[in-house]
Amino acid sequence: MNPLQMPSMIFSFHSGWDELKKLNPSIARLFTLMVLPLSLLPPAMIFYAGRNYSGIFALSGSPDQWHIVAGAFFLAELLTVPLMALLMHLACRANAVAVDFQKCFTLAAIAPIPMWLSSLVLFVPNPLICAVVGTLGLLCSLLITYRGVYALLYVHEEVRALQMATVITGFGLLAWLLLMQIVLMH
Repeated sequence: MNPLQMPSMIFSFHSGWDELKKLNPSIARLFTLMVLPLSLLPPAMIFYAGRNYSGIFALSGSPDQWHIVAGAFFLAELLTVPLMALLMHLACRANAVAVDFQKCFTLAAIAPIPMWLSSLVLFVPNPLICAVVGTLGLLCSLLITYRGVYALLYVHEEVRALQMATVITGFGLLAWLLLMQIVLMH
């Protein structure tokens, strides 16, 4: 998959998605080449922001403890992707959509990319800018989920695709809130 096609995947049911379907990457390949390296970004940025200017974000704790928070966040992220794939697969089965787990994992691996990339905004010590960019990353992830349900999971009825994407996104938001709780409980 060409990373430059990611923005078009947010707004299209075909651009980028058709190429991805042809590639049909394995779960191991997706996890190793996409999930693992990109999920390192948020913990690295949390560690950086926590050590350098945690007071700006009203976060407590000593700077030396941020490696524990970053490590816990990283492990939680790695568990979240296969869990989201399982939830997508269960939602497909509940809606009588015959799709294999690999397709669900592909979507679960691609959907969080905008959120992972939005963590780079933590280089900017401004809570408002971080909140806006984080919200945009979350919105883009939601749109990718919707487009992916249509394109990868072959749910071509708009209302049904929206319904499944809403359920999947609901679980995704819950997972995101739990991940944020790891940072805020520090």
